[in-house]
Amino acid sequence: MCVRTRETARHALRSARFHPPPDHLMNAVAPARASQTRSFSTIFLIELWERFGYYGMAAILVLFMVEKVGFDDSKANLIWGAFTGLVYAAPAIGGWIGDHVLGTRRTMPIGAAILAIGYLMLSIPSDNLYFLYASMGVIVVGNGLFKANAANMVRRIYEGDDAKIDSAFTLYYMAVNIGSTVSMLLTPWIKDTWGWHAGFTVCCAGLLLGLINYVMMLRTLNGIGSIPDEQPVRWDRLAMVLAIGLACVFVVAFVVQHKAITDYTMGIAGVVVLGIFAYMIANGSSGERAGLLAALVLMVETLLFFIFYGQMSTSLTLFALRNVDLDQHLFGITLWTWSPGQYQALNPIWIMLLSPILAWAYTHFGKTGRDLPIAAKFALGFVVVALGFFIFGISGLTAVDGKVSSWYMIWGYGFYSLGELLVSGLGLAVMARYVPARMGGFMMGAYFVATGISQYVASIVANFAAIPENLTDPLESLAIYTKLFNNLGLLAVGGTVVAFALLPLMKKLSVTHSAQETVEHSAAGGLRAVTAEE
Repeated sequence: MCVRTRETARHALRSARFHPPPDHLMNAVAPARASQTRSFSTIFLIELWERFGYYGMAAILVLFMVEKVGFDDSKANLIWGAFTGLVYAAPAIGGWIGDHVLGTRRTMPIGAAILAIGYLMLSIPSDNLYFLYASMGVIVVGNGLFKANAANMVRRIYEGDDAKIDSAFTLYYMAVNIGSTVSMLLTPWIKDTWGWHAGFTVCCAGLLLGLINYVMMLRTLNGIGSIPDEQPVRWDRLAMVLAIGLACVFVVAFVVQHKAITDYTMGIAGVVVLGIFAYMIANGSSGERAGLLAALVLMVETLLFFIFYGQMSTSLTLFALRNVDLDQHLFGITLWTWSPGQYQALNPIWIMLLSPILAWAYTHFGKTGRDLPIAAKFALGFVVVALGFFIFGISGLTAVDGKVSSWYMIWGYGFYSLGELLVSGLGLAVMARYVPARMGGFMMGAYFVATGISQYVASIVANFAAIPENLTDPLESLAIYTKLFNNLGLLAVGGTVVAFALLPLMKKLSVTHSAQETVEHSAAGGLRAVTAEE
């Protein structure tokens, strides 16, 4: 769930290049900059509250559509898939707006404010379905403006200070996980206690707290941002962005409620992504082609993982609603009672527990020369994802009256989360390693769009376990869910086989790419030396 954010930010560090401001700004007196720690704290806190809002909404929205609005599973899953697909794709445009139109420092709080409006709209009781769809459109626009620019601000705070950048993004990553964990535990409980709209209100309140803190600490970001941040506000540009954003709200509201339109949109996006790869490969050098082919293979494996990831808010949450014993028992003692949406919090909890162990293992084996290549880590990631879904699948064997123990959810999420760290966590690292810097912007956008497509495909997969409205017997729904989970386990096994089979090819491509990079760097170094002598 949360690994992508850190890797997105790290990719921004590797691929972006600092552009000096115009001369008239260079001659101006630069404002005093706060310490890096204070500047980072400002971004850390707004990111924490933004993730609090988003994942709180994610924990209950599908349940809201099924239990409150009255959608059947199939419709709720597909709407969720179309919505999250657009949420994931939108930062590809929002990052460009921050860099070239409004400024990174300005675009980020604008996105957060729009997100708060989206959650506020969800918190307003209404029987108008279009109001629900419009709320989703507002959230897509807000996320697009916020997400890429928050990561970019962290990069700019530590620009030129490589010694601190990794620790900074580790803390930034913790903000993501802390925010999502707290909200996924809190929001379903608030929903159970005070109602659905109270849960969405809390999501809005989180964004407002983050914005208030950002405004109070804004001075700590003086001198940090993109070129437009250091120029006077262009109100015409701001009006244009907001007008386009408003139009996008209506477009999203239309797309998410029409499956045929969504299918067509995702299909075109997929063709565009493949076209970008084909163009880059055809016009690259031999070393670049090898790197791009390696990136393409590993990106496809990453996108396959997101089909498993997409089950968290759909089939797994609806499974918890209907077929999981919500009382958490240990040695016959009831420790607590879960709300169905709260099981999603197991993902960031496991990630926080497993990340230090995995980081230590990478460092330890790297020092001894036994670190696995990225392609092998991907293959192992599919192994543990398969184990996680097989745990969900076999849970039915010990069910009592169609209800399975919560321990299956805990351990299933544990293996799934380890797989996320091995696959999704390295997805954008692949882009940084194999894609030439001059192609980084195009490929980053393609990656975001492709991830969005996989989110929609995940909702289609979840519909293999869509429960008919007239089916209320938990014994019957249990069989439907466990069949899906076992089939997903088999799909992950297939991903494992393919990933291991491709290891020799990936090694060859990686060697070719590295050799060509070495030649190009040596040539560039020689040219610089000759130029210096002249």
